[in-house]
Amino acid sequence: MTGSASKDDSRDDAAAVAAALAGKQFGFDALMEAHRSAVFRMVRGYLDHEADALDVTQDSFVAAFLSLHRYDPARPFRAWLLRIALNKCRDWTRRRAVRRLFAFALPIEDAAHVPDAQPDPEAALKSRQEVARIHAAIAALPDTLKEPLLLCAMEGLPQDEAAAILGVSRKAVETRIYRARQKLSHLVEG
Repeated sequence: MTGSASKDDSRDDAAAVAAALAGKQFGFDALMEAHRSAVFRMVRGYLDHEADALDVTQDSFVAAFLSLHRYDPARPFRAWLLRIALNKCRDWTRRRAVRRLFAFALPIEDAAHVPDAQPDPEAALKSRQEVARIHAAIAALPDTLKEPLLLCAMEGLPQDEAAAILGVSRKAVETRIYRARQKLSHLVEG
């Protein structure tokens, strides 16, 4: 992305935010159109299931639009929105852990009647299986390694911007990305 494209994007975001704050639907639409794919990619990288990623992406936009009056126009809109999405991913992960605890409370005889939501492995193409394996490996990374990897490697954010989102130094982001890649190679190969 060139410097002028980034400035154009910032102006477009500022105009869309102003329109949305004024209650104009086209402002919300423009923000969704401009940032939906980036938010979904980051959330999909964080979570292991596409359907969950769609839900969390939607929740992220709802939360952002409800908090739009707190957005600081001096900062990049996408970074602000990705921070909200990251928090939604963390919330979802915590809720899933609680649900998993209650799921084990079912009597064992009822467990046989619970349908498996996973697709049949024989029906999946090899390339889809490999992509799923990589997504699972990314999702299995500790949050401290997963978050900078998703923001920089998958979303293409500069390390300085990722550091600001995560509240750590640029060097910490660089180190965590290196460690995440090492761990990913072990997880994927193993």
